[in-house]
Amino acid sequence: MSNIGKSLDPRVNRLDFSKVTEGDTASDSHWVTWEVFHQEKKGKQVIHVGVVHASSPDMALMMAKEAFSRRGKTTNLWVVKTSDVFTFDAEDEDIFETTIEKVHREPGYYKVRDRIEAYRNKNNL
Repeated sequence: MSNIGKSLDPRVNRLDFSKVTEGDTASDSHWVTWEVFHQEKKGKQVIHVGVVHASSPDMALMMAKEAFSRRGKTTNLWVVKTSDVFTFDAEDEDIFETTIEKVHREPGYYKVRDRIEAYRNKNNL
């Protein structure tokens, strides 16, 4: 095992570097970007919070944990290679438009969701 696990910083000592091989931390290895998603508590939506650079999924999870879950409550973190995220081209944005007679299909049309969230926040649910 390398000297990485022997640190005076308690945050570093919390990490499980046994999953990271020596090749993962080598300066000549290719690091890629990983999109990080955070879930505050069970039942809540998972939201995108940022990006980390790492050479493996395990290292990406460790870096995401230290970068995005130190200050707030966290139930789960997801990391996804940026290259594995697929999206529509910006020129195709018109496919998401809704005609006026189908406005009832839009979630914003219903105002009850705001009241449910206010009730949950008020009662700490």
